[in-house]
Amino acid sequence: MKIVCRITSILFLNLHIILLYNVYLYADTCIDCHINPIYKKDDIERLQECLHCHGSTGHVYKKDNFKKGAIAIANIAGKENLPSSNHHFKSVASVPLLKDMVLIPEGEFIMGTDIRLKDERPEHVVYLKGFYIDKFEVTNEDYQKFIEVTGHKAPENWEDNKYPAGKGRHPVIFVDWHDSDAYCKWLGKRLPRETEWEKAARGINGYTYPWGNEWDSNKSNNPIRGSAGTMPSGSFEAGKSPYGIYDMSGNVWEWVDDYYLPHPGSDYVSPEFGKKHRILKGGSWWDCSFYNCGISAPAFNRAFFDPSTKNDSFGFRCASDAR
Repeated sequence: MKIVCRITSILFLNLHIILLYNVYLYADTCIDCHINPIYKKDDIERLQECLHCHGSTGHVYKKDNFKKGAIAIANIAGKENLPSSNHHFKSVASVPLLKDMVLIPEGEFIMGTDIRLKDERPEHVVYLKGFYIDKFEVTNEDYQKFIEVTGHKAPENWEDNKYPAGKGRHPVIFVDWHDSDAYCKWLGKRLPRETEWEKAARGINGYTYPWGNEWDSNKSNNPIRGSAGTMPSGSFEAGKSPYGIYDMSGNVWEWVDDYYLPHPGSDYVSPEFGKKHRILKGGSWWDCSFYNCGISAPAFNRAFFDPSTKNDSFGFRCASDAR
């Protein structure tokens, strides 16, 4: 009996050591993915197989009849601006504020979903005042002007403060939340709030994707197409949102102003909620489904990262109050 107990203890100790070793071994990998990931494009076939289980629209989602008013309306018209970065640049008066911006009219829209991930719940109605949002993601050409005028540090994939050759119309990448916030303020704009971004992407009918409710891999720069990187902003005419805005699904994830907090009326509690993470929206050419987070293409999807995170799939666009 003593021999059996001793053997069991040894086995348990060895198992415990193995588990601790694996945690130690993979901890850096997890951190690397969330700080400065290096992507491998060998998972396309596996992702295609995942889609068979996630339905014809690319994920477990079906549009239920939504009864307006069933959930309390969240009126954020008087919402205070969220805390921003400490960057202070003089606004560029020579750049027209509303150039390549689209007016999103005042009114209600459907936000979130009850069908999918817990942090996307509940589906609810939000009322917003009118606002403007960029028609295109901020490009390398746009960002270079900012670098030249302000002396702001260039993204790490640039050389001698110049973006990569042939990438002028591609969205700028390797920018964190602070970089994005500083750029928008330099133009007299701001980062969009999550509610604004989602309304601009879904319209008032609660679309799953900017173009509608049916998944179509040919309407965005997404990993199912086998994409190897970003594409020029505005490449997918058929993938525009109801307001005519480009690349609100795929190409690059887009920083928004908000902290990662629950939706109004949510009963979901996450240890990640709070003022340590900022939200990104829209998915990218490299979808996080490659490490099992779920399909990121839907407009209601929410990603959250430390605001200092930079990689080759994060970008942004700007917004402005309607005046």
